[in-house]
This record gives sequence, structure tokens and C-alpha cells, in this order.
Amino acid sequence: MFGGLAVPANSPHLRKSGSRAVVSDLDEHEVENGAEEGFLYSGEVNDSKGGVAPISASGIMPSPIFLWRFKVFLFLVWAFICCKIGWDSVMRMSADKRDLFLYEAFLYFNPLLLAALMVWLWGINLWFFAQAGVNYARIFDLDQNYLTHREIWKCATWMTIIVPTSMTAYIYLYSHGEVSYAASQPVLLYAGVVLLLIFPFDIFYFSTRYYFLRTCWHIVFPLQAISFSDFFLADIFTSMAKVFSDLERSVCRMVHRQVATIAWLEADSVCGSHSVAIPLVLVLPYLFRLNQCLRQYKDTGEKTCLLNALKYSTAVPVIFLSALKYHVFPDKWTNFYRPLWLLSSVVNSSYSFYWDVNRDWDLSGLTRIFKFSKPHTLSHLLHGRRWVYFWVIGSNLVLRCTWTYKLSAHLRHNYLTVFTIAALEIFRRFQWVFFRVENELSKMNAKSHVQVTDISNEEEKLLHSNHNV
Repeated sequence: MFGGLAVPANSPHLRKSGSRAVVSDLDEHEVENGAEEGFLYSGEVNDSKGGVAPISASGIMPSPIFLWRFKVFLFLVWAFICCKIGWDSVMRMSADKRDLFLYEAFLYFNPLLLAALMVWLWGINLWFFAQAGVNYARIFDLDQNYLTHREIWKCATWMTIIVPTSMTAYIYLYSHGEVSYAASQPVLLYAGVVLLLIFPFDIFYFSTRYYFLRTCWHIVFPLQAISFSDFFLADIFTSMAKVFSDLERSVCRMVHRQVATIAWLEADSVCGSHSVAIPLVLVLPYLFRLNQCLRQYKDTGEKTCLLNALKYSTAVPVIFLSALKYHVFPDKWTNFYRPLWLLSSVVNSSYSFYWDVNRDWDLSGLTRIFKFSKPHTLSHLLHGRRWVYFWVIGSNLVLRCTWTYKLSAHLRHNYLTVFTIAALEIFRRFQWVFFRVENELSKMNAKSHVQVTDISNEEEKLLHSNHNV
């Protein structure tokens, strides 16, 4: 005890370098400071014992609602600035060049805008699955590091911010005469996307990027058994055929240095609207999916796989008959090829609609619309309501028919109309996901039930045989 204060034994005032106890080194001022610290410490202890909780760091943090509102406010400010700069920049151009420039600018940036829309809707799909308790990680064979709907929305938010910002910079720089800097904007954007996807280090959701690239490899080269995630992503790619076609045209112009120039206006140029690469890229997702069906038939021997392959093959004449308009005489197109194109469009739309309803969704001849005798996991949220089925079936039929507009190159002149139809097709695929995953979940549960039943029967037989022995 020193001066009535309990001083810790390890206090620097009591020991020197020789480990010898020293008290005389303490002066009067240090004793007073020590006394004040001791009283403060004991006061804090007494306050905590008296029930007064200490102030934590989380107590001074803003609420989540405030942070969300602040983020929304910043997003609206950013959107207003982009719209203001873009509008003023477009108004600086002459009227005869304005539409042509917007057509070109839209070509470079609309594929990534549609991809961002797909990511947003996929996040909504995952949110519904999480709310319904659907183990989608098991369905898609995901590892423990799979992204949740919140992380998917975070990626979509950054895509929604970066792509329009780059587009605004492109329009602003071009309208102010900085053509070379404007031409670099889509190049930098595309290069950044590619580098982000193939970045080999364990950051930026490495496991998810690897899973995505591996699935894409399986789609292009189906050298192994086709998994559900393989043909699921391939089906989504068929809805994004227009995105891939515009990507090809954009990269073509970048390679041939036609960005922010008028050389691409020539229809017969390498990257023009009459290029044979357009129908070839449009048909690739359907050929990949057709190849998957043939591989599934080889592995399983089910004839349903051949019928599914036939469905994807009906898209081929729609695409190539439309492209023939630019390579045949007008009379021959009007009298011969155009009726064939119309017939193939009707066949493709009807066959695809039938397959969606009866095979991919397995609505069993629409009887579940009226009976709902087999409730599923998602019934509490979305399914089981009659109007939902009527809406999904009706909108799927209409959008299947309008999708032909996108596949036909000779109809793709109004870029806003084509963009709207492509966005609606992505929305149709978003609806399709709910019922396709539900159907797959039902199959997996039925298969598990059959396996458990077989195991139980075998155990009963084994016990019966042992009893007889």
C-alpha cells in the first residue's frame, strides 16, 4: 500500500532496470496523477456495476435505413448528372448526325446494360429461393463460397454505375471533338470486363468467376456428362443471343479501328449490317444447346433429348433465312424466302412455347392451374395462385413470338425497339427460371424418395433373410 492507494506490482514507478523496488523515485505530482487515474478507473467500474452500459462503437453508427436512403440519394444524383451531361452533349450535335451517333453509341454499351439487367433479375430469383427455403446451392452444385442475392445485387449495382458512366463519357468526349479519347471508352470498358473475369488471384469473387468460366467451357466443349448448371446457363445464353451478336459487332469495329467513325455505316463493310458474322453469332447459343442435347442422348439414351435438340434446331432457319434478304434479289426474297421465314418463325415459336410449358415447367397439360394437387416449395410465395400461371403462360407465348423479331437480322433497324424486345426476352427468361428450378427440385426430391424407399426395402429384405436363418 502506498499513500492509501493500491498500486499494481508491475507499475513502472515501483521498479527500475535492476528489478529492485524503488519508492523514492515517485514525486508528488506523479502520486497525484496516479490517484486521479485510480479514482477514474474505480468510478468506471462502479458505473458499470451500477447498470450503466458503456457506449459501444455501434451506438454512434448511422442506422441501416439511413445508409440505404443516403445511397439511393447518391445514386439519383449520379443518374441526374449523367442524364444532364449526356443530353447537353447530344444537343450539341447536328440533327443529321445525332441519330447515327446514338445508334453507334447504343451498339457498344447496350450489351453490357442487358447483362446488368440479367444480373439484377438473377438476384431477385435467388432472393425468392432464399425466402422459400430452396436449397439452390444443391441444385446448381455450388460450393460453400457461392454468392447470395445481396452480393449479386452488389455486382449488378456496380455494373449499372460503370456502364452508363462510360457511355456518358463517350458521348461527352465525342461531342466536344475529342474523338480519339471517345473511341477509347468502349475499348477500356470491354478490356476491363475481360480482365476482371480472367483475373487469376483470389479476389473479386474468385470461386464464382471460376465456376462461371468453367461452366462456359463445358457449354462450348461438352466433353463430359451435362450437369443441370451446364444446360441451365446455356438456356440463358439463348436468350442473350442478341447480346453476343452486338458484342461481336462492337469488337469487330474496335479491331478494325472503326469506333467513333463513319466507316461502319457502309452496309457491306467488314463490320456492317450485312456481315455474315451476325447470323453466325446469333445461331451459336442454339448450336451449343443442341450439341448438349445430343450429348445427353448419348449418355442416357432418352428420346426426349432428341426432341429437345429438334426444338433448338428450329431456330437455325429463322436466323439464316432472315439473313438471306441482304444476299438475294428482292423479288426472290419476297416471293420465296420470306414465306419460308414466316413459316419457320411460327414453328420455332410454337415448339418452344410447348416445350416451356409441358417439359421445362412440367405443368402436366396445365392441370395444376386448376387443381394444385401437388404443392411445391415455392407455392407459398409465388406458385399456387391461378393468375400467376395465366400471366406466365400468356406472357411466355407473346414474348416467344416477339423474340423472332430479335433473331431476324433484316428487322433490326430501330435499335430502341430491338433493345426493348431483348430486355423483354430477358424478363421472360427470369420468369422461366422460377418454374424450371421448381421442376428440377421436384425431380431431385422424387429421386431421393425413390432411393430412400429402395434402401428401406433392401434393409427389410436383409432383416427378413437373417430372421429366417
